[in-house]
Amino acid sequence: MISKFYFSRIIGRPVYQSKQGHRLGRIADLYVDTNYKQPKVTAIKLRGGVTLDSTTIRIKQNGSKYYFLCNSLIGKEITDEGNYLSLVETMLDKQIIDLDGRKVVRVNDLRFAVVPEGLFLIAVDIGLEGLMRRLDMAKPMKKVFQMFHRNLPGRLILWDDVQTMESGENGLKLAAQVKKISMLHPSDVADIIEDLDKDKQMSMFIALDEEKAADVLEEMEPESQVKLIDNLSITKAAGVLEKMPSDEVADIFGVLDQDIVQNLLKVMTKETSEEVQELMEYPDNTVGSLMSTDLVSIDEKMTVEDCFVRLRSEKPEMDTVFFLYVVNMANQLIGTVSLRDLTVAEPALPIHEIMNTDVHTICDHDSLPDLIQMISKYNLPAVAVVDDDHKLSGTVIASDVLYYLLHKH
Repeated sequence: MISKFYFSRIIGRPVYQSKQGHRLGRIADLYVDTNYKQPKVTAIKLRGGVTLDSTTIRIKQNGSKYYFLCNSLIGKEITDEGNYLSLVETMLDKQIIDLDGRKVVRVNDLRFAVVPEGLFLIAVDIGLEGLMRRLDMAKPMKKVFQMFHRNLPGRLILWDDVQTMESGENGLKLAAQVKKISMLHPSDVADIIEDLDKDKQMSMFIALDEEKAADVLEEMEPESQVKLIDNLSITKAAGVLEKMPSDEVADIFGVLDQDIVQNLLKVMTKETSEEVQELMEYPDNTVGSLMSTDLVSIDEKMTVEDCFVRLRSEKPEMDTVFFLYVVNMANQLIGTVSLRDLTVAEPALPIHEIMNTDVHTICDHDSLPDLIQMISKYNLPAVAVVDDDHKLSGTVIASDVLYYLLHKH
């Protein structure tokens, strides 16, 4: 009884009628139904175009060869509406995503299991052994490796850790594929998209919701950011950029074609457009060039409870709330409050009673070396940025400074 076998062992094998023994043709492809937890083989395509229902096929093994016997000639119609995959067209030699390794890999072979319920795809082979098996060179290559006391490299990825990348017209199917990938960290998704070819890059990126797409775009290399935005519609690109921090958008606009930048600024909201343009005016090597305007500022007359209401309303990103910045009526910075102090304080307590007035600030036109020295000396996670009138302009996060230094060198 056959329990497991590789696709390379059966591709091109003949299919016979069980009773008459006539050869019906040779296997050209298998279709699987992805509605099952492990994709189930539902049809066998023969060279010449005939597609047979897999439930009518029995598999027999004689040594290293496999024989397929057809009990009755029942065709199988494969429609675009179903969740069917052609393994030759969508899997063999194609890029897939290894969700466990969080990278793009190439499929060299496929592993099947035979159980009473049918034939199921259980794993993909991305190792050298799979490629050599396809070329019918696995045995001689194993002998070569054994001479050096090594094993022929092989690697199977279980189907649960696999995500195919179809770029077809079925948007629902593509959205379902991207759902698993969206669960990964934005940095991992960015790496995956950058490793895909151009068409699949666009298909995957467009299928992401705008929030996730913004997080992913932020993690990409500048060259990849430009390529993606160049190939998006102005409306779609503006929608994604609206979800990003203004300083990140300003950085991207610094390397984009200026005609595209002007078109994007026209489509974006007036508030975001003005923020981005202000940040773009700062010269390189100044604090303003790294400053973010995404922060939480609070009025000195607010209570602790008022601050929590503000936080729940704005839902800021984690890296923008190291401190809450307390300002007066003139928007001048007069203190900061940490989340810890806010959490342990009584809800009715006025914010000015718990704020820290010994605040390290830096001017937006100061040099980056001055900023780096301040962060290093006082071990600050973030620094408030003010203008010449001590009005709060923004903040610089230490991780952004580190990112700048790494890319500079």
